[in-house]
Parts: sequence; structure tokens; C-alpha cells
Amino acid sequence: MFRKLALAGLVAVTALAATVAPSAARTLDEVISSGVVRVGVNPTLPPLGKFDETNEIVGFDVDFATEIAKMLGVTLEVVQVGSPDRIPFVASGKIDFVMGAMTRNPERAKVIDFTVPAHTEVLGILTTEDKPYTEWQAMNTPDVTFVQVRGSTPVKFIEENLPNAQITLLDNYPDAVRALAQGRGTAMIDVMDFMREHMDRHANVQWKIVETPVDIYYCALGVAKNATGLKDWLNVAIFEMHRRGTTDALWKKWFGMDMIAPVQVTPYF
Repeated sequence: MFRKLALAGLVAVTALAATVAPSAARTLDEVISSGVVRVGVNPTLPPLGKFDETNEIVGFDVDFATEIAKMLGVTLEVVQVGSPDRIPFVASGKIDFVMGAMTRNPERAKVIDFTVPAHTEVLGILTTEDKPYTEWQAMNTPDVTFVQVRGSTPVKFIEENLPNAQITLLDNYPDAVRALAQGRGTAMIDVMDFMREHMDRHANVQWKIVETPVDIYYCALGVAKNATGLKDWLNVAIFEMHRRGTTDALWKKWFGMDMIAPVQVTPYF
């Protein structure tokens, strides 16, 4: 997930690769025999995961994992994880797989394995319909003002790739999106999939997500290195969920819109 301190996170993963104990991950047969699959979900990443009014973890990740458990013929056990411990929990066998915007990258793949993508995240540009922009490269001009959350990673991206544009820094996402709605800026760069909640608070605004994304991240299920059989089965299950439209339906349920860059299902998926 494109969030603060991304570089620090990669450094931590690299260090983990050298220190984590050998995995005690369960095999596919052991998961099936136990009747339970343990899945790590981060409740601080709504709508992927959040606490409901009864303090239960709900969200896209829980519903997705529930469908996986049904296909596997077992009961789902949701295990709360945070960003720092989600990879160690998988690598040590405390959980069978982990969700929570697990972007596949080479550093993480040194420690755990990844399935085929479950969903994408689009790093893109939020603006309004009255703005003419169709690609981010055209916004490198002094008359463009990006409204960004202070300390977020896109700020550095703008400074390095769009140096002629102006930047207004605010303390949180509601304030930043409100500023755009009020015409106090031109656009915002961030993960667009998570912007719908903020956009919906300003229903009178004609929002536009610039057609050409800055980047697309592919998020998968993380599994232990020696859980090859489980990973292979999960790949088939994820393929089926995409093929049947189940993933798209769950995404629209929780995000309030279609996946901006749907995972393309092919016979070689």
C-alpha cells in the first residue's frame, strides 16, 4: 500500500529476512484437516478491514477470505494484524495467509511468498471535471496546485517529478479533499481506491480521476515460503473468484465503486 514511511518499511522487511525463524506453516492438508483457516486482517485500513459497532473485524478482506474458506470447506478464523507484524505472523506460521493491501515486491518476496493478485491499488490523481488534465505528466506547471497530506509519500513524488507545480500541505485526508471540493487546489495524488468515502462527503462536486494512472500496485495474499501446496490452491481459488465476478462484487460492496484497474483474468493467470 502506498503509505507513509514506505522506504522504512522496505528496510524493515530486508532486516526481517535475515532474522525470522524457519516457518512452521501448515500444509494444505493440515489446514483442511483442522477445519479452520487462519487469516491475518489489518482493521486499520478501511474498507479493507475495520472494526464494526460490535468490535468485530469486517471489510473487503474478511468477505474475500470468507469466500476462500467456503471453497476450502473450512471455517474462517480472522486474526488481527498490523503493518509491522503481518509478515512475521505469516513467516512464523501463526496465520495461514495474510491480507491487508499486501503489495507484491521483491523485498517482501525474500521473506514470504505471494499468490496471484487479489486486487489492485491505483496511485492516481483526483481532480474535478472542469479540469482538462488526462495524464499526470501534463501537470508540471506553476498554475497547478496539489493538495496533499503532510508527510505522505506522494509529496516526495511531486517534488521529484513535477517540480514546477505548487504544493499545499494539510494534516489529513478529509481536510485535503475538502480543500479540493472548495476549489482551493487543482488535484491530489494518492491511492484513488480509498478516496470514495471522502469524495462522497461532497456529493455536489463533479469529481474526476485522471484517466492515466501514476502507477498500479498489485496486492496478493501472503503465504509462508514452505506453503507451496496452499499457495497453489489459493491461486486457483483467486482465479475462480475473479472469473465468476465475485471479487468485483465484493469490491463494489465495500468501496462503493468498481475497481479502477481490475485484475485481468487470463488462462495463464
